[in-house]
This record gives sequence, structure tokens and C-alpha cells, in this order.
Amino acid sequence: MEIGWPTDVRHVAHVTFDRFHGFLGLPVEFEPEVPRTAPSASAKVFGVSTKSMQCSYDSRGNSIPTILLQMQKRLYELGGLQTEGIFRITPDNSQEEYVRDMLNRGILPQETGVHCLAGLIKAWLRELPAGVLDSLSSEEVMQCKTEEACSQLAKHLPATEAALLDWAINLMADVVQDEQQNKMNAQNVATVFAPNMTQMADPLNALMYAVQVMNFLRLMILKTLKEREATSKTTSSAPQGTKQNSTPTNCVYANSDSVCGSTKSQN
Repeated sequence: MEIGWPTDVRHVAHVTFDRFHGFLGLPVEFEPEVPRTAPSASAKVFGVSTKSMQCSYDSRGNSIPTILLQMQKRLYELGGLQTEGIFRITPDNSQEEYVRDMLNRGILPQETGVHCLAGLIKAWLRELPAGVLDSLSSEEVMQCKTEEACSQLAKHLPATEAALLDWAINLMADVVQDEQQNKMNAQNVATVFAPNMTQMADPLNALMYAVQVMNFLRLMILKTLKEREATSKTTSSAPQGTKQNSTPTNCVYANSDSVCGSTKSQN
């Protein structure tokens, strides 16, 4: 591309990034280099705000960065939930760096291993500009001693963070449901996720706070598992032909004026 004089500049296109449809108004000559459905408006997908990322709806109606849903789907397909030590075992550094680079281009390599996928999911949460739970005060989190108290506190999160927390908690609950095979109970899963859900500058306070966050996540996981069990019993005992409440089961794209956040399914 030849660079001309500043006085020769002309406005030839207006390009915007839509979180659900990617780049809009992209000139045809740029399409080979810039995918129309890029995973992010930035040059990378780690360490950037969710507001600049392409989003899709998860099965619970939360709008979540598409790249996270892709990694989750692949993790499940490869039997990651049944893999011993999933989310606890550290992945190979060289593979992780390679997959990071490919994800920045919107590509999830087929050969990506389950521990690499699990590690990158945690890394994505950890490297957010602000932690998922950072809008809650440490005092509020420390005072949560029951499942109900944790659930009520989570409702104070902004929509984007509430959606991410709900998605993450259900991911953790999925892992715990296969505890017999993966050896990861609620305490173990909460322990490995806690440092990735918040950011504190002071190392000493961060370590102490991580313990409180771990307890918060553990209680949220246990509450989710109990709700699933109750729903399962209700469904199995319902008379034949009775319509049950349901949530979407596929990721879908929303219109361009939607925002990343938590949504509720309608009956």
C-alpha cells in the first residue's frame, strides 16, 4: 500500500465492530486480511474487554465471548470433564502459546489438548482488564457464609460480569458432576478458579482474598448442583405431556444493538 500526503486523505468507508456480527462496512479489499467475523475488535482476544469481543448466547441465555464458548464446546467434546485433574494440571507452555496466537486469528486448532483448553479458559478470565468479581467489595465477599448470601451478592454484579460468573459457575458445576472420574470436587475446582476471578495489586491481600473468593465460588457451585438436582426430580416426576420451562440449547447470534449480559428465557 502506497502512503500519500495527509492532504490527500479521503473518507472511503465507515467500519464498525459489532459484538455479534463482527466488522460491518469492511471494504472488500481488506476482507482477506481482516475476517468479517473476527473474534475481537482488538488484535488479540486475551486481556481485552468483553465489550470489544464477538459474543454469542450460551444455553442459559447469557451472552458470552464466542471464543470462550468454542473452547468450552471443544473441551466437552474431547472428554475434558472426565479427565483427571482437569483445570488443575498445567498445560504445555509451547502449545498454549501456539493456540493463543491462533485464537487471536479466530482459529481453534483441532489438535488442542484438554489441559491446554482448560488453562486458556482460566487465563482468559485472569487477564481481563478487570476481574469478574472486582465490582464487589472484598468485605461483601468475605461476609458471604451461605449459599443464599452468595447468590444474592452475585445479583449486584453488572450485566456483563453477572453473565460471565453464571457461565463460569455452571462450567465448574459440570466439572464437579464428573468428580468420580476427574477427582475434582467443589473445593478443588473453586480453589483453581479463585485466583482468576479477581485482581488485587497487593500480593498479601490478594492471597487472603483468594481464600474468600474460593469459598464464595464453592458455595455457588454447591447451590447450582442442588438446583440441578431439584430440577431433575421435578422433570422426572411431571405428568406425561406437561410442558416444562426450558432454556435455549444452541448458541445463536443476536442483533447488533444487543449488549453482552445476562438474559432470562421467556416461557
